[in-house]
Amino acid sequence: MRVLIVEDDRTAADFLAKALGEAGYQTEIASDGELGFELATSSVFGVLIVDRMLPKLDGLTIVERLRARGDRTPVLILSALGAVDDRVKGLRAGGDDYLAKPYSLVELVARVEALSRRGHEGAVTTYTAGDLVLDRLSHKVTRSGETILLQPREYRLLEYLMRHAGQVVTRTMLLENVWDYHFDPQTNVIDVHISRLRSKIDKGQDKPLLETVRGAGYMIRNDRR
Repeated sequence: MRVLIVEDDRTAADFLAKALGEAGYQTEIASDGELGFELATSSVFGVLIVDRMLPKLDGLTIVERLRARGDRTPVLILSALGAVDDRVKGLRAGGDDYLAKPYSLVELVARVEALSRRGHEGAVTTYTAGDLVLDRLSHKVTRSGETILLQPREYRLLEYLMRHAGQVVTRTMLLENVWDYHFDPQTNVIDVHISRLRSKIDKGQDKPLLETVRGAGYMIRNDRR
């Protein structure tokens, strides 16, 4: 089980990593919110431990953005703010658990164990649409058994589309969840990447999977026939 620790206090992060390592977990540390969000969305973890107060991007925003993307990875929020209202805000943002500082490492490890059990069954590591397969663990994409090489942004775009296979995904959804833009900058960035992605996954195929739904957005067909 891999655990991502998003904590800007390096000493605290190292203590957490040591305690979790002794409990049998593999850990990775991010020292700021932007890096934490990038790692959380580019790899697969069993549990995320997120400090609430972080440089560049605060912990609650990280959780909110992950949930908006459809990411259900269990999250334990750490914070020096331990009042009831603060805990409620953390849980309403999408956190699964909330632990106030100072905390006991024994208790923290026990909470991570509980969250890992809760999230294990629902962890999705592979997305499939027809003969198109995306493996989130290896970042490998294949169609009809043939490997497709994608750039990082193309991979994120395909991952989001396949997560919502069979559903129309709007330009706004893509801007917010693949590019992290919260407005339309009036650029053709989506069109360019969709075109590149289509040329890679549908080229030479009898049944195109990536569709443009005129006036609505884009969709990956989920046709298994």
